[in-house]
Amino acid sequence: MQRNATTRYPVLLVHGLFGFERIGPFELFHDAKAALKSAGVQVFVPHLSATHDNEVRGEQLLSQIQSVLKGTGAAKVNLIGHSQGALAARYAAAVAPQHVASVTSVSGPNHGSELADFLRKALVPGCLPEHVAQRVATLFSDFLSLLSGNLHLPASALAALNSLTTEGVGKFNDRFPQGLPDQWGGHGAELVNDVRYYSWSGSLPATNAQPEDPSQLFCRALSAYFTTEAEQNDGFVGRFSSHLGTVIRSDYPLDHLGTLRATPGQPDPAQLYVEHALRLRAANL
Repeated sequence: MQRNATTRYPVLLVHGLFGFERIGPFELFHDAKAALKSAGVQVFVPHLSATHDNEVRGEQLLSQIQSVLKGTGAAKVNLIGHSQGALAARYAAAVAPQHVASVTSVSGPNHGSELADFLRKALVPGCLPEHVAQRVATLFSDFLSLLSGNLHLPASALAALNSLTTEGVGKFNDRFPQGLPDQWGGHGAELVNDVRYYSWSGSLPATNAQPEDPSQLFCRALSAYFTTEAEQNDGFVGRFSSHLGTVIRSDYPLDHLGTLRATPGQPDPAQLYVEHALRLRAANL
């Protein structure tokens, strides 16, 4: 029997880089959204730029929070951000804490991404590679936006990359430190300005649960570019770099994309979202 996980406030699932709500029949948060709805949770997926910096995406999120509040009559929302979506959620909570009950980071680069650092170093400013990469990434972003019906939103792949590096997130954290741990690898304050902060993330399993799974093979290949958190990352984000607020767990045997969709032999991410809704419910959120 499905547990009743109805939360006091609506839940917004915030996508990260190259994310979207729906393209044709495919929904990015399909499994999590369906599981939450079945558990009685009121769920929304905001439309943000597929590529842009954290502040621009955060402002877009703030606008859509207002729409949800107006449409539902709720006083606040619970934000669950995946990857870069966690940074947009943090921005919204810092700027308008009166409208946010909680922020939950799922595989969020809350201290930057070593992969982004590597990519940034590979693109020499002002030279052809940077322009080529910017153009290709923007075209891909525009393609996804066109398919999802969000072509009206601005896009900037280079701004997105710069905002995900260790340096870029460091500057972001200087402005918006809410929920960050005081010590590397530790927990942060759970309650700041009446907003509760949580996080969870994964680390690549020792071996592929499904050797033929292309997404996990892709994440495993990217994992080779991590040095500080070598063998303790999900292919995109380091385990300890993801910590924010109360850390539920940061070593689920999941790759970065595995925190969005079910993979045979790995924990069901949809159930992690339902378990968290129960946690929010218990906190009267």
